[in-house]
Amino acid sequence: MPNQLVQIRPKQLAPALRKPQPAHRKERRRGRRLVLRLLADAHLQRVLVQLAFAGLCLWIGIEFHHFMQWGLSSGGEPYAERPPGVEGFLPLSALVGLRHWFATGTVNHVHPAALFVLLAIVLVSIAIKKAFCSFLCPVGTLSEYLWRLGRKVYGKSLLLPRWLDAPLRSLKYLLLLFFLWSILKMDVPTVTAFVHSPYNKVADIKMYLFFAQLSGLALKVLVVLAVLSLFFKNPWCRFLCPYGALLGIAGWLSPLKIARTKATCIDCQLCTRACPSDIRVHASGRVWSDECTSCLECVAVCPVKDTLEVRALGRAISTRAVAVMVLGIFVGVTGVAMAIGYWRNDISPAEYLHRFTLLDSPMYQHARGHVPAYGPSD
Repeated sequence: MPNQLVQIRPKQLAPALRKPQPAHRKERRRGRRLVLRLLADAHLQRVLVQLAFAGLCLWIGIEFHHFMQWGLSSGGEPYAERPPGVEGFLPLSALVGLRHWFATGTVNHVHPAALFVLLAIVLVSIAIKKAFCSFLCPVGTLSEYLWRLGRKVYGKSLLLPRWLDAPLRSLKYLLLLFFLWSILKMDVPTVTAFVHSPYNKVADIKMYLFFAQLSGLALKVLVVLAVLSLFFKNPWCRFLCPYGALLGIAGWLSPLKIARTKATCIDCQLCTRACPSDIRVHASGRVWSDECTSCLECVAVCPVKDTLEVRALGRAISTRAVAVMVLGIFVGVTGVAMAIGYWRNDISPAEYLHRFTLLDSPMYQHARGHVPAYGPSD
């Protein structure tokens, strides 16, 4: 059977082997057609989640901009509350907060949201591999649409030879090891001192100023990454993102993986061509690769019924269930943080205004991982 099917092209498949035609294609009513497509179309489901989360990040950015305008004007502009969600963009503070939590058993009140966003992301990865990267990460979304734009303009995306791709992919793991080593070697007093340091209290403010006042070098790096993203698929995510490395490791624990039924596979290789991570899906019985982001593009293009599926413990999982799980875990964990009072920090507006006036002082610099000494009143 497998040897006979290998020679069959997708268009030559017997009707009994083909996936059933999506119900929305036969529906004439526009509203119902959209609903039916949303229930069945894995790509559309992911796009809607991506856009919704990108919109949330944009809203957080606008709110934080208003907060910064208030602070930089020393209170001259109308007061705007700082959005706690901005802490999702502070991965180092989150990792140090996690180390502090493990060491002391307490959640810090400086950047509590950062810790719970990190926990949500890791739990998503343990459950559904690196689905955060393909469904929720705004950088991943931007990178994906850049290479899709490049492919539309130039007709294809470029591939690096395997002898170069493999060592470049190891860079993100080296970066992750560096950050983990730097944090794990800190003893409890050092971790506590960092968490409550003046620098960490304004880490989000310093991040904003970094991007608002980009140096020439930083701007050139961002431009190079954007241009590379037009020609190569996800170069930042694939080669440099330490967060992606962490989630790739967590994803090995996931019971949910893409699985291929060899007996019915026709070896059309459409799945491999559709994979943004260039995984050889057509040659895998079960996709274990740390590069798999559970984007489900391979599942969507497979023409053969019950051949390429998302499976957990031998049971097939629907694509919409994957999208619901991603959202459910992330919203659930962050929602618990809000409910138990570990979402907003305890820094008052008056303290923020005071710290805005001191941002250029040595105490608010972070040179080579060393935080300057500070006193109880700092």
